[in-house]
Amino acid sequence: MFWQIFALMISLLSFVVAAYFYRWVKSLPTAEGNLGQIGDWIRAGAYTFLKTEYKVLLRFAGAVVVLILLFYPAPIWQGHVLDNIIMALAYIGGTVLSALAGWIGISIATIANVKSATAARLGLQTSFMAGFRGGAVMGLAVVGTSLAGASILYILTRHSEIVLAFSFGASSLALFAKAGGGIFTKTADISADLTGKVELGIPEDDPRNPAVIADNVGDNVGDVAGMGADLFDSNIASIAAAIVLAAPLGQVHLIFAFGGLGLLASIIGVLAVRVKPGGHPGKALNNGTYLTTVIFAALTLAATLLFQFEIRLWLATFIGLLSGTVIGFTSELFTSDTGKPVARVAEASKSGPAFTIITGFSYGLFSTFPSILGIAIAAVASYKV
Repeated sequence: MFWQIFALMISLLSFVVAAYFYRWVKSLPTAEGNLGQIGDWIRAGAYTFLKTEYKVLLRFAGAVVVLILLFYPAPIWQGHVLDNIIMALAYIGGTVLSALAGWIGISIATIANVKSATAARLGLQTSFMAGFRGGAVMGLAVVGTSLAGASILYILTRHSEIVLAFSFGASSLALFAKAGGGIFTKTADISADLTGKVELGIPEDDPRNPAVIADNVGDNVGDVAGMGADLFDSNIASIAAAIVLAAPLGQVHLIFAFGGLGLLASIIGVLAVRVKPGGHPGKALNNGTYLTTVIFAALTLAATLLFQFEIRLWLATFIGLLSGTVIGFTSELFTSDTGKPVARVAEASKSGPAFTIITGFSYGLFSTFPSILGIAIAAVASYKV
C-alpha cells in the first residue's frame, strides 16, 4: 500500500508543477495585433472542434458502458451486479481522464504557441522556454493523471483487471480523438493549398486564407489533443499490462514504486532544462533527457537496495532504460541538422527529386536497424537476468 500512496503523492506533485508552468506561460507578454487575433481564432476553433468531437464520443462511450454493465465480467443476470458496475465505472474513469488530457493539451497549446511566437521577438531563451514549459504542462498532466488513476483504482479494489477496464476506456477515446483530429487537419491542409495557392495565388500559411486557420486548428486538435489522449492511453496501457504481469508474482508494488520514481525523475529533469545564451535548444533537451535517465536509474537502484527488491528486476528496468536511450540517440543521429545523414540527403537533392527521395527513404529504412537491434538485445538480456 505504501508504494501506491507514494505514486499518488508524486502524481499530485506533477499536477502542482504543471499548474506552475501553466501560470508561468500565461504570464508572458500577450500578443498584439494580427498575431493575437489569429491566436484567438485558432483557440476558438480548437475548442469548438473538441466540444463537438467529445459530444459524439460521449454517445459511443455511453453505449460501451451499457454493454459492460450487462455483460462484463459476466452477464448481469448471473448475479455479478457489483463487479459489472465497478468495471463500468473504471471504464468511465478512463474515458473522462483521457478527454481531460486532450482538453488540458488544447488549453495550454493555444496559449503557448502565441506566447512563444511573441517571445521570439525578445530572443531564443524565452521563446524556447515558453514552448518547452507549455509542452511540459500536458506531459506532466498526462503521466500524473494515468499514474494517479491506476493508483486510486488499485488502492480501492486491489484487483488488476479493474485497471484493464480503465485502460480500455482511455483507448476507446484516444482512438477516435487521434484519428478524428488527423483527418480534420489533413482535410483543412489540402483545402488551404487548393483554394489558396492554386486558385487564388495566396502564399502558403497566409492567414488571409480561412482554410489556413482551420489547418492550424487541426494541428492543435490532432497533434495536441489527440496526441495527449494517445499518450495517456499508451501510458496507462503499459501500467495496466505491467500490473497484470506482476500480480501473480506478488510484485505489483514494484510497478508503482518505479512509476512514481520515474515521474519524480522526470519532474526534476524538466525543471532543470535551460538554454544558455547562444546555446542550442536540442542540446538543452538532450541534457534534460540524460539527467532524467541518470536520476531514475539512481533512485530505482537506491529503492531496490533499501527495500530489498529483487536486483534482477532492477537490472531488467535498467536494460530497458538503456534501450530507450539508444533509440533516442539513434533518432537524433539520423535527423539532426548537424548529422551526416541529413547532410547527405541535402547533397543528393542537388541531383534532383528522385535522388532526394531514394536517399532519404534509404536512410529512413536504415535508421530503424539500430533501434530494432537495441530492442531485441534488451529483450533477450532482460529475460536472461
